[in-house]
This record gives sequence, structure tokens and C-alpha cells, in this order.
Amino acid sequence: MNAIDEIEAAYLRDDVPEFAPGDTVRVDVRVIEGGRERIQSFEGVVIAKNGGGIRETFTVRKLSFGVGVERIFPLHAPIIDKIEVLRRGDVRRAKLYYLRDRVGKAARIKERRD
Repeated sequence: MNAIDEIEAAYLRDDVPEFAPGDTVRVDVRVIEGGRERIQSFEGVVIAKNGGGIRETFTVRKLSFGVGVERIFPLHAPIIDKIEVLRRGDVRRAKLYYLRDRVGKAARIKERRD
């Protein structure tokens, strides 16, 4: 392990649950408005995971009033308060970008049985 890896290891979170593309997650994010801080939830389907280590990110997609909204979260960022896995999805792809073109029942993901 080189010096950079040792420094980055100190910033890695240990409270991150295991999740994969296709899973439905709720991400609680700390939002600072003015002088106040509050928790905002973002619930949707994980469509991609990128990077590794401290640079790892994941993309969550949800429908808000009929409009698709995607947000990219750094996995180990301090602004993330909590990540909760709500549903496990059964998919055969690592990147689910094809969901952008699908609406309604066509955008459903089969639930994984453990």
C-alpha cells in the first residue's frame, strides 16, 4: 500500500451497505440552506457505479412529477448521511442507461430473490 492509499483509507466510510445497479435506494443528503442544515431524501434506482476507493460514485435515477431526475453521489462523501437499500433488483448489466428511454411498466426492474 503506497502513501496515497494510506491517506485515502482514513476517509473511507465503513457504514455503506452493499448495493448494485438495479437496486432501489434511499439516500439521505445533508443540505445547508442559509444557516440551517436539514436532511433531504433522494429515492430511486441505482443505474451505475463508477470508480473505486475514495473516488467511487453511484448514479441514482427517479421520476419526479413525470420528469426523470438523475443525481450522481460520491459514495464516501460526508454530505451523505445514510444510504438505505429498499429493494434488490435483478439485472444483467452494470450500466442501466437504457432506462432513460423507457417509461411506465417498461422501466420496471425484476426483484431479486435471495
